[in-house]
Amino acid sequence: MQVAVTDFSFPSLEIEEAILRPLGHEIVSGQCKTRETLIPIVQDADAVIVQFAPIKADVIAAMKKARVIVRYGIGVDNIDLVAARERGIPVCNVPDYCIDEVADHTLAFILGLTRQVVPNTLFVRKGQWGLPVPLDQMRTLRDLTVGVVGFGRIGREVFNRLAPFKCHRLVHDPVVRHDLIRASGGEPCELNQIIEQSDILTLHCPSTAQTRRLLNVSSISRMKPGSIVINLARGDLVETAALIEALQSGHLSSAAIDVCDPEPIPADSPLRQMENVIVASHVASVSAKAVRTLRETAANIAAMALRGERLPNTVNGVSLVATPG
Repeated sequence: MQVAVTDFSFPSLEIEEAILRPLGHEIVSGQCKTRETLIPIVQDADAVIVQFAPIKADVIAAMKKARVIVRYGIGVDNIDLVAARERGIPVCNVPDYCIDEVADHTLAFILGLTRQVVPNTLFVRKGQWGLPVPLDQMRTLRDLTVGVVGFGRIGREVFNRLAPFKCHRLVHDPVVRHDLIRASGGEPCELNQIIEQSDILTLHCPSTAQTRRLLNVSSISRMKPGSIVINLARGDLVETAALIEALQSGHLSSAAIDVCDPEPIPADSPLRQMENVIVASHVASVSAKAVRTLRETAANIAAMALRGERLPNTVNGVSLVATPG
């Protein structure tokens, strides 16, 4: 059978090939990101593995034999889940491959901004010595309120990593019971409360119709003057123009982002040059162990689908493999 890998950011597909080829399956691959390039590669595939390519309804409609669509990653906002469900095609993700990596990266961002790690480093590299920022920008995490939006696997790990720093921890997640948040040592909040009360707001929720542009001109204006935004979830949770404006005006003191809308960040975007912004290129999930786990899991899910087995990690309500044709 044929497994189509629409796009990938790895040097090769040797890990996937080592799993699928001994089973007699053929891998076809490309770096397909448009409808015109995606349809030819997926139309005859028995399984589809996708990283960042937009798998929309028209692309799914062209799939003649697909038994599964597997996402290299946790988020599935680049796949039309409804269209896949209507076709009876399960969509699976890999929900637990980079939890520690992203949580660690979040903490690095928080400490980097509160302790002004980057400005101090650049100051010394320029041959200078002393404090390169106003004194009030050197902040103590214990004295701050950190708001965690999203209390899933990653949000909880970030929350737990913050505990030894003794900061006040707020949590917003509409699908987690308040008593469970309190039992973990946090204070449950409505969205407006966490936006208005946090000194540091860190986002760990999925991109949905309810969360897109969660931080916009209106909501950012209600944040505390001098507060900090951290985003390692999805770029479209934040209205980019509003974020830039708030950083330039000083309403937000700083931000750290691993994701942005759009990606890559345009070459002329102020975010690439602002001294109060830490930027990473969507790499918070990366470690050698995490990437291997991601790729092995995706390939094994594809193999399970081709054997007709019940699939793990389905996100669109279809747990059984579709009948080909």
